[in-house]
Amino acid sequence: MKVIETDIEGVVIIEPKVFADDRGYFFESFSQKEFEEKVCKTTFVQDNESKSTYGVLRGLHFQKMPYAQSKLVRVVKGRVLDIAVDIRKGSPTFGKHIAAELSEENRLQFFVPRGFAHGFVVLSDEAIFQYKCDNYYAPQSEGGIMWNDPALNIDWQIPMEDIILSEKDKNNPLLSELDYLFDYTEDFYA
Repeated sequence: MKVIETDIEGVVIIEPKVFADDRGYFFESFSQKEFEEKVCKTTFVQDNESKSTYGVLRGLHFQKMPYAQSKLVRVVKGRVLDIAVDIRKGSPTFGKHIAAELSEENRLQFFVPRGFAHGFVVLSDEAIFQYKCDNYYAPQSEGGIMWNDPALNIDWQIPMEDIILSEKDKNNPLLSELDYLFDYTEDFYA
């Protein structure tokens, strides 16, 4: 696997080595050993999958400590724009985001560490989205940021009128209104 650094430390794009021939293709979608050698030491404990149609925007979500989660995400069908927003107070990249287009064609994966809000929007007619988490889901620990917060300046790459949100995501606060932020100096993997 090839690890592609981004402008925010810890947020990386992973490009798997794909073996293709006239029968189709094969690639190793995850190796704990290689991930720890090239990205960071963490253990994924839960795999999730969602299916969504064009315009569905899920996010921007996070879980508060001690239930914070890192996510390794990928698309197995369709195409999405995936976003990670730094919400670590004191971070030199606080409030900045990284966007990555993930698709069944490019087979890229996106690693979103703890301390970041995460979301995606479906750019294709339909998308099947998979993600590995390094902590279990804890509903009492949910947090979110408004997807269209002007301070974040995220280009979701589709018209605003096409965006489909859950009721919960329609009511997320702005980043400036968050009552919870991660601490940049905290070692999430100690």
